Amino acid sequence: MSVTQVLGELLLTVGAVILLFAFYESYWTNISSGRLQDEKSSALEEKWGGGEEGERVNPRQRLTPELGEAFARIHIPAFGSDFQFAVVEGTSDEDLLAGPGRYTESQMPGQAGNFAVAGHRVGKGAPFNDLGNLQVCDAIVVETQSEWITYRVLPIDVEGDARRAEATGCLSPEQVERVSGGEYAGVQGRTITLPGDVEVINPVPGESAFAPTPEMESLVTLTTCHPQFSNAERMIVHAMEVESTPKIAGEIPAVLLEEN
Repeated sequence: MSVTQVLGELLLTVGAVILLFAFYESYWTNISSGRLQDEKSSALEEKWGGGEEGERVNPRQRLTPELGEAFARIHIPAFGSDFQFAVVEGTSDEDLLAGPGRYTESQMPGQAGNFAVAGHRVGKGAPFNDLGNLQVCDAIVVETQSEWITYRVLPIDVEGDARRAEATGCLSPEQVERVSGGEYAGVQGRTITLPGDVEVINPVPGESAFAPTPEMESLVTLTTCHPQFSNAERMIVHAMEVESTPKIAGEIPAVLLEEN
């Protein structure tokens, strides 16, 4: 057998291995993650329980969940009414195989500071595959046992008057001031950064780490790999809380009907 033939055989073998790996990543891991996500979601429903129709659910205590435990659910109306994932505690490979996971050093949903969540973009359920499609003021809704928390994506790649105008579309006047010229002026609704840029999950993204204070805004930050099929960079989405409503059994907030 000639050298050319040997090289050809090797290239064919490598190509087959790559195709098998791509199949495993984009198909088989989705099946496995789907099963785990269903288990986490069912466990979450069982934990939350429920009341009679129209009865308010008792507020949950803000205790830190166990690693791997589902404690909230995330909805993104722009991705369709069926987009919902149980959020688990932790960002290890095992945690993220089951669904989006909270960075344990970040805050809990609705608290002052930054509720930061990681999720896969390709394979393993790919919950954050479409983050790049989110636009300014799109809603990110986090459901807890006791409330619905609505966040709105912050302005993207604009400054000055343009940033102020975009923020006015969905934030309160006070929040517009903080986003256009205050401590949140540098927080972009969507950005690409390096994996080592851990400051994006700080209480005020981009600022040095410090303990959250009651005066801070409540944010949600979603992180995923970028570009697709690569972990060379990270795509980051930041959104600010604009509304929190008590949860009533059998009812859903109107914001969940905001499909694009």
